[in-house]
Amino acid sequence: MKPPQQQIAIQELMDASGVRFGTSGARGLVADMTSEVCFAYTMAFLDTVSATSGSVALAMDLRPSSPSIAAACAAAIEHAGLSVDFCGAIPTPALACYAQSQGLPGLMVTGSHIPFDRNGIKFYASTGEITKADEANISRAVVGIPETGQAIDLPQVNRGAYRNYIERHLQFFPPNCLAGMRLGFYEHSSVARDLLRDILELLGAQVIALGRTDEFVPIDTEAVSNADVQQARRWAEQYAFDAILSTDGDADRPLLGDECGNWFRG
Repeated sequence: MKPPQQQIAIQELMDASGVRFGTSGARGLVADMTSEVCFAYTMAFLDTVSATSGSVALAMDLRPSSPSIAAACAAAIEHAGLSVDFCGAIPTPALACYAQSQGLPGLMVTGSHIPFDRNGIKFYASTGEITKADEANISRAVVGIPETGQAIDLPQVNRGAYRNYIERHLQFFPPNCLAGMRLGFYEHSSVARDLLRDILELLGAQVIALGRTDEFVPIDTEAVSNADVQQARRWAEQYAFDAILSTDGDADRPLLGDECGNWFRG
């Protein structure tokens, strides 16, 4: 017997919680992204993309709040009668690439570059990121959610998405195309810090890891802080690399710099 359910209108949930759609996915304060809110959003998304059988790809960034949000998304997926294909902590493009290659809907728990006290969920149909029309349908949805069991333990990580993203790059770029290059990689708390390093090294580059931290750093690639500007120049002088690179938190936006540590910005 299924546990008792409550009916929740997503629009009312938006108004009450402040968690609503922005430029990319649903975002809000971590304190407002409760298990109930994330469960309900996930159920509405699954209804909108008509996910009635099979698996749903799920991944997350390295924000401290991301595992608990992912646990609520996973609970909703299972409640909908689907299985969770948990891809672990990987870049948003890697999750999107994997989901499309497997013909799966997908959810990426990430706040991108916004401060660590906020987070979000990006939604992908099997054909790509959801549209504004999909967002409107999710906003109008009314979903049933259980009064208990709104979060579950996350399943074992499927490394297929990680390997798939590496293989995609190795197939696209010529072998050893970065041979002889000495690259500085500002890792900070980017979810791509291991995956991107693997790709660069497999393409022949020597990679110098810079600034890795377990504390989340909200790097905005379109508004680089003066501290990061000066730090990159100091690293360039110290290590004499050919170029420097980084990403925002979920690695869907690159940040590139020259051999002097000057970031290229639009």
